[in-house]
Amino acid sequence: MSNLLVMKEYIKGFYTKYEEFILPVLKFLLALLLLFTINGRLGYMEKLNNPVIVLVAALLCSFMPLGFMVFLCAVFLAAHVYALSLECMAALFLAYLFIAVIYLRFSSKGHLLLLLTPLLFAWKIPYAVPLAAGLFGSPASAIPVAGGVVLYYVLYYVTGNAQTLGATEAESMLQRFRDVTTGITDNKEMIIMAAAFVVTVLLVYLIRRMSINYARAVAVLVGGLTNIVILLVGDLIYNANFSIAGVIFGSIFGVLIALVMQFFHFSLDYARTEKVQFEDDEYYYYVKAVPKMAVTVPEKRVKKITTQRAHQNVRRSHGKARSKTNRN
Repeated sequence: MSNLLVMKEYIKGFYTKYEEFILPVLKFLLALLLLFTINGRLGYMEKLNNPVIVLVAALLCSFMPLGFMVFLCAVFLAAHVYALSLECMAALFLAYLFIAVIYLRFSSKGHLLLLLTPLLFAWKIPYAVPLAAGLFGSPASAIPVAGGVVLYYVLYYVTGNAQTLGATEAESMLQRFRDVTTGITDNKEMIIMAAAFVVTVLLVYLIRRMSINYARAVAVLVGGLTNIVILLVGDLIYNANFSIAGVIFGSIFGVLIALVMQFFHFSLDYARTEKVQFEDDEYYYYVKAVPKMAVTVPEKRVKKITTQRAHQNVRRSHGKARSKTNRN
């Protein structure tokens, strides 16, 4: 355990020392992953598939706020969907409008959650998102998480029906738009997943705020179990066709990721918990103080040997050797 704590302190110290360089690199890599994933999943506008354009866009994101990355990804998505079908573009615009109104009203700082949720869905590992949002965010974090779920399933519908949507049939634009919106809103899997993630975020947040021992670990475990139960019950009732093995193993993997994130955020030493009571003129206070686990990082000592000292040491060793031979 002490070795892990030392490693954590090394990583935190390294990040603190080089934060101004590490943060742009991380933003560049995130933008690169997002844009390449969008082009790989959609790719209907061939001009945006140029790697040079993606690299330049990711480089811009590395020096801009995360809100710019959200905007740029939205532009890429809209361009690809527009190249496929105007009706899909209209449906995507409505989804953007719905997310923007609720998101900007209640949770305007959850850019990272809004970006990571659809990305991790595309990689089949989305279950760590609501756990991390509940651990490190507020109840308002449920909004960008739910928005990311809706955005992913809109794009999932578009890619799954690309051949039909891109066909030029003698069908009115209004009718095709209705078909697209109906196909999205009738998606039971999307509704169940969004509800499960929102409940998980709120439950994890409430439990980790409690003054019980190991509250954050308990919150993660209960949140992971709750997420599994809601998804499986929803699948049983509405026949949403969830992969049971995928839900269970994905949730377990999400729990492990959340616990690792929590460890690197901070760890508490409950063996040294202290309870303090004091009062003032109006209130009597009961305070529970739990110290954080901390270790002293061993300092590296570098002994410098100059050329003069080296020659002196050599002369001394030769002198001792001669004295021994003379004695003999």
